[in-house]
Amino acid sequence: MVTDLPIPIRKGKAKSILESSVDSALLAIEIYNKPRTTFRSEGYISMMVIAWTKLFHAYFQATIGAKYYYKNPNGRFKKKDGEKLAWELSTCIRKYGKLSEAVKMNIKFFIRLRNKIEHRHINKKEVDVSIFGECQAFLFNYENFLVALFGEGYALHESLVFALQFSHMRSCQQIMANKSALAKDVQDIKKFIDDYRNSLPDEVFIAPEFSIKLLAMPKVSNTKRGDLAIDFVQLSQLSPEDQRTYDQVTALIKDKKIKVEGCNIGKLKPGGVCKTVNNRLGKRLITTVHHSWIVRIFNIRPRGSAEDPFETDTRFCHYDEAHKDYLYNDSWVDFLVSAFQEDKLTIDDMRRARYSDSKQCMNIDDFI
Repeated sequence: MVTDLPIPIRKGKAKSILESSVDSALLAIEIYNKPRTTFRSEGYISMMVIAWTKLFHAYFQATIGAKYYYKNPNGRFKKKDGEKLAWELSTCIRKYGKLSEAVKMNIKFFIRLRNKIEHRHINKKEVDVSIFGECQAFLFNYENFLVALFGEGYALHESLVFALQFSHMRSCQQIMANKSALAKDVQDIKKFIDDYRNSLPDEVFIAPEFSIKLLAMPKVSNTKRGDLAIDFVQLSQLSPEDQRTYDQVTALIKDKKIKVEGCNIGKLKPGGVCKTVNNRLGKRLITTVHHSWIVRIFNIRPRGSAEDPFETDTRFCHYDEAHKDYLYNDSWVDFLVSAFQEDKLTIDDMRRARYSDSKQCMNIDDFI
């Protein structure tokens, strides 16, 4: 992770934002470690996303001032419910531009997973187990970034205790949780987790910054009396021989996943874009007709009469020559969800712009 030198802040808005970020991270840990928490993943992810966002805001406040707030074309700050709109986490990542690929993919994983979890009424215990490694990396990356930006004085490790929640008993609740894993919503979330992991290059997937793999090492009774009862060891700290042994053992108990080469994986047609956006917003907001307006207004792809169909905004859209149509990616979906959530765009705005006399395109960078 590439960062600047530690930034000294003693008082003022940047310090206040930073302290709020740390408080959010500590609350996330408290939620995760409470044995009776029934919304562990949802609460932990939500608070950690807030912690990351505020950490970036503190950095930007200390380095560029108020430039991390959105502005209208007239130069005034954009507002929602009377409050200035600041960059969301995905924009902060892009504007900062110095995070390693593994750290970025870990953060983006939780941004997208949060949107999926918060709109579903499910028993999330099975999700908790599935993403334990990514949750650990989400926190460790945060602390590393926090210390790199603002110094060791803000480290969290002295405030943390690793909560051990083991059980040899299968309670009725655990059995019901396993049954609920068959529910469609849970299957959808698990499919997203598997698809996301399989989409990553090997060097990102195995990086501890994306997901920390821990081994619990019980100790026999003739060890030193001051030793911990259990050591947690990262796989990356094992010798090559021990890692090979671990791989041989786990190969016996895990399903083998085979990656098959495919085309246009993860790309969406307009109908798929609308369905995904509506699901994440929790309501049916846009149709393919609305989508065609938005695409034209922002000049994401050329019109049907254009000579070169490949002249798309490749950040969001690509031309599929085999099928002679256009496909859209996750960045386009993220942009639409963010724009509608923050009231930067409305259907009425799109309708007025679509049927205006000028029909001039808007600069999408003004909305990002």
